[in-house]
Amino acid sequence: MEQGPRRRRVTLHDVAREAGVSYATASRALNGSDRSVRRENADRVQAAAARLGYLPDLPAQAIAKGSNGTAALVVNGVDDPYFVTIAAGAGAAAEEAGIILTLAVSDHSPDLELQIVRTLRGQRPRAILIAGTRVEGAPSAPHLIAELEAYRTAGGRIALLTQPQLPFATLAVDNHGGAHQLATALIERGYRRFALVHGDDRLLTSRERRDGFTAALRDAGLAPPVPVPAEFSRDGGEAAAGRLIAGGLDGIEAIVAVTDVMAIGVMSALRAAGLTPGRDVGVAGFDDIAPAEDVTPTLTTVRVPLHEMGHRALRTALDSDTRETVTVPTEVILRDSTPPLR
Repeated sequence: MEQGPRRRRVTLHDVAREAGVSYATASRALNGSDRSVRRENADRVQAAAARLGYLPDLPAQAIAKGSNGTAALVVNGVDDPYFVTIAAGAGAAAEEAGIILTLAVSDHSPDLELQIVRTLRGQRPRAILIAGTRVEGAPSAPHLIAELEAYRTAGGRIALLTQPQLPFATLAVDNHGGAHQLATALIERGYRRFALVHGDDRLLTSRERRDGFTAALRDAGLAPPVPVPAEFSRDGGEAAAGRLIAGGLDGIEAIVAVTDVMAIGVMSALRAAGLTPGRDVGVAGFDDIAPAEDVTPTLTTVRVPLHEMGHRALRTALDSDTRETVTVPTEVILRDSTPPLR
């Protein structure tokens, strides 16, 4: 069967000719350039593009503008409500800015994080956000800084939601202070003997929270918490509590985990052992993710304004080129999982 002639792709020159304007004016009217175009000319260009069925060449547009209409958020994982809530806040800011937010998962791997940033740099998003704990001593750190600096030099914007380990705009949660406040609040409720479920100390979020909690006990003249290392996950929290229970709680009055996700795993282990969280032993976490209010008993925690952080991070990246570090305050939320001890 004989095919008809292929239809020629409509070009920007065609649109300019149809609208009766210069090529430069048509380009500015359609690619969102900051240079002004008179409203009547912009309307004519838009109308001509619609009549001709013009489709923009997005890669070429990104090269011309130095970026495309997206922002990228790199997170440690998407199975943790911590990062889901941050992404929701960043997504809301992206919608307000008229751009699309894309998501990439590093799975707690500094090497994969570096590979993702290298790939994103070639795609020219308007901003790159990185959320999640830094890993102490990661060999890839200098290479990550170099990639981000090159991206910034080319006009990209950067904001981090993590420890202030990299020389870019950073929203840093007050992990040490929040954990210190949590320990103080639990002491005021009558708790004296604690176990602390934590991740690898190379994960700076875990270490900061562990240090803050331990410091508060020391300040109060109490023994340090029983350390229970675990994977930085719900399953890790459950396994750690299981080991603790199997070895005998030995007078422990509260099990504190460095994240809510881990604390929810602790609750599961207690129930599996025939114990009731909040009655037989207190449980507390950190972050105040949405499920913290849905579990039974409701979970005592430290509130981190995750949605607001995601929103603020993208706005910071889009609106300025700062390298400032801002400390994000936290708030202790006492719930049913740690009732006052008589």
